Amino acid sequence: MLQKTLKKIFGSRSDREINQLVPLINEINQTAKDLQEKSDEELEVRTNEMIEEISSSRDQLETELQGKDTDPEDIKKSVYELEQKILDSMMVEAFAIVKDTCRRLCGSSWTVAGHETVWEMIPYDVQLFGAIVLHNGNVAEMKTGEGKTLAATMPIFLNALTGRGVHIVTVNDYLARRDAEWMGEIFKRLGQTVGYILNTMDNDQRRAAYNCDITYGTNNEFGFDYLRDNMSLDARDQVQGDHSFAIVDEVDSVLIDEARTPLIISGSVDAPVDKTYSELKPLIQDIVRKQNTLVSELVNETQHFLKENKEDEAGLKLLQARRGLPKHRKLMKIFQEPGTIKLAQKVESDYMRDKRLHEVDDDLFFSIDEKSHIIDITEKGRQELSPNHPEMFIIPDLGEMISEIENNEQFSPIQIAEEKEKAYHLQAERSGKIHNISQLLRAYTLYDKDVEYVVQDNKVQIVDEFTGRVLPGRQYSDGLHQAIEAKENVAIQRETQTLATITIQNYFRLYDKLSGMTGTAETEAEELGSIYNLDVTVIPTNQQVIRDDRDDFVYKTTREKYNAVIEEIINCHKSGQPILVGTVSVEASELLSRMLKRKGIPHNVLNAKQHQHEAEIVARAGQNGAVTIATNMAGRGTDIKLGGEEIKKLGGLHILGTERHESRRIDLQLRGRSGRQGDPGSSQFYLSLEDDLMRLFNSERVASIMDRMGVEEGEVITAKMVTRAISNAQKKVEGRNFGIRKHLLEYDDVMNQQRQVIYNLRDKALKGVNTREMVSEFIAEFVDDELENQNVDHFDEIDWDTLKQTTASHMLVDLEMERIQSLYGEDEITHDNFRDYLIAQAESVYNERESILPEEIMRGFERFVILRTIDEQWKDHLYGMDQ
Repeated sequence: MLQKTLKKIFGSRSDREINQLVPLINEINQTAKDLQEKSDEELEVRTNEMIEEISSSRDQLETELQGKDTDPEDIKKSVYELEQKILDSMMVEAFAIVKDTCRRLCGSSWTVAGHETVWEMIPYDVQLFGAIVLHNGNVAEMKTGEGKTLAATMPIFLNALTGRGVHIVTVNDYLARRDAEWMGEIFKRLGQTVGYILNTMDNDQRRAAYNCDITYGTNNEFGFDYLRDNMSLDARDQVQGDHSFAIVDEVDSVLIDEARTPLIISGSVDAPVDKTYSELKPLIQDIVRKQNTLVSELVNETQHFLKENKEDEAGLKLLQARRGLPKHRKLMKIFQEPGTIKLAQKVESDYMRDKRLHEVDDDLFFSIDEKSHIIDITEKGRQELSPNHPEMFIIPDLGEMISEIENNEQFSPIQIAEEKEKAYHLQAERSGKIHNISQLLRAYTLYDKDVEYVVQDNKVQIVDEFTGRVLPGRQYSDGLHQAIEAKENVAIQRETQTLATITIQNYFRLYDKLSGMTGTAETEAEELGSIYNLDVTVIPTNQQVIRDDRDDFVYKTTREKYNAVIEEIINCHKSGQPILVGTVSVEASELLSRMLKRKGIPHNVLNAKQHQHEAEIVARAGQNGAVTIATNMAGRGTDIKLGGEEIKKLGGLHILGTERHESRRIDLQLRGRSGRQGDPGSSQFYLSLEDDLMRLFNSERVASIMDRMGVEEGEVITAKMVTRAISNAQKKVEGRNFGIRKHLLEYDDVMNQQRQVIYNLRDKALKGVNTREMVSEFIAEFVDDELENQNVDHFDEIDWDTLKQTTASHMLVDLEMERIQSLYGEDEITHDNFRDYLIAQAESVYNERESILPEEIMRGFERFVILRTIDEQWKDHLYGMDQ
């Protein structure tokens, strides 16, 4: 309450920031007006003068600091601070130059993404506000249709003057190309170069794009190029260059939604395709079928107990059914009856309190925790899967087995080695089989076709839960992808092994300066601040938003909900009002499409299967009578313009959401497709108690409200109380997802320190920086490690045969005890003497080899061997971390 009162008196932090920027905005506008008298050539000349001023100041400072023998990192930091100081002083003039260039371009046309486009935009004041926030390295929250893309041109132009390159991160390839071709004309007119990166481009094309002053591309392309650069064996194959300044479009989508999944470059494991998935498939199909029958019986027993008012017994059966198959149709239907969800929860609480939850699962073949995606096979399930070999599910204690083998006096050394190998094989075989069974069960019970993935071109393709787009080339890890391939009867690919990886968070932390823009960031301000050190400033709209955001409609069943959705679509279509229907899965979009076809309603579908004409479909969505069904991809970044005054009179674009997303931002993004630039519009969500969000996180709260209100089947409720309960459910999920991202980051922070050391070492070798010195360091380290492994106090105690064999195989040094004794005296040999002798012998052998080859070939050979060794060791390290 106090916070709200203070906000009313003093305004929000964003309001205060905006008020402080007003004098700067006035100055930019006045400067832009003064520039109108100058010619195009004069503006380009002034741009070059600004570039020269930054360059000469930077060179002067670098020379001065290098003369003082300053640490390279400190030089870099000082140069960056100087550049930012100069850029701040140039900001007003630079922004004014861009604004006036936009004015000069008005009426011109050029080709953008294959379409002729006429330029008719000059930045508004609100876009100048956004531009300043972006230049200052923060997040500008600007509503849909407020011109984020144009606002970004000003800080892009200003920061590109440093010559270090500016990266603009978009959510898809189409927007990268569109924005580069659309906005690029401004930069080209001022003498700057513009490029963009697409998934299909080769190394030469990518290098050319990165060499431009300004480069557009997706976060995946930027991130994977960084990883590939750090896997290349020749510096000429690298493409990316510096990480100076990045502006992330749809910053919430990139830095938050996609941050739960790290970027991974993987290669096929050097092993045959695992056939156990195909071999186990019939067993798994059978046990899932039996569990399905069992859950049906449990639901029938529940109904019997409910009739007899035996609530405890009914609650137990409901809980068992939910832990058996949470998405079972009959179970979901009975959970619509008043009080049933509470019954199951009460029993669950009682059993958890007494630590007896395992007893609930005893009658099942396997239990499912839907929230955490964990599946446990019960004793009953183990008997079903392997009646003749129950020990198959017992993983032996490897440490105990090895200890018994080593202490068995009857075994010879050869037998000990053989028995150890058998123990390793047994442990690997059993744990592998249990793992494969678990992954197949997950594939059959938790992953649905056309929801989590689609099958295209005889391949399983993952669908991004936030955008609804197919993620080409991505695979589920840990054998899950192969399990789904077996389920769907497509060719099973080899399992993959991680070769290089980085989280989205740690990739974007590489940039000296980072900023972002989106229509929906305020709900995630805490995370953006704590992880990326980005403040969120809410930019006021150019015109007031008059969209009518209505309370949710909640139905008991999915069937009732979809019937109501179809009815609403038909009403809008008949009146001519355009409607955009948002779904959370491909399956839901196709179901609605089939229902509309039966009713004879013309419509467009935009989902992971039909995304080729995304921009055109979205652009037409505001025309008279248009019906567009879209998954969450919904054409972010493409404006839905209304088809004239007639559409405005009909109420503008109507948004109909068919399910709440886990994240409130995704819902806000869908609403934000309507009501741009002061246009009329409306939005409403149609929900049911069977929706995943409601079922998993807060259906009991909503169900109890519906029970109290006496809602019958087929009836709908709409109430502030329900909308608030749903919002609380979303907050729960957002909190859980934040925890996942935080945990991932904590894990990767440790990896990141190791990654930086490895990549720096690699970079030195790649660029041929003192590879001969590196070899000398490796020789010394190898000798130290070998002597340490001997773990002896005196020369006489050394295991001479082992050391001689090691030095001969690794360093080509032939150890002769007599030679060492003659050099130092039989009783005078110290640890340091011996170390120096070994290093000197290795160096001598190496110098002899070096004298045979031309220096250029020798250095190239060193570089190749060092890089391959680092890569192999790093790959093995990543594999170990994955286990």
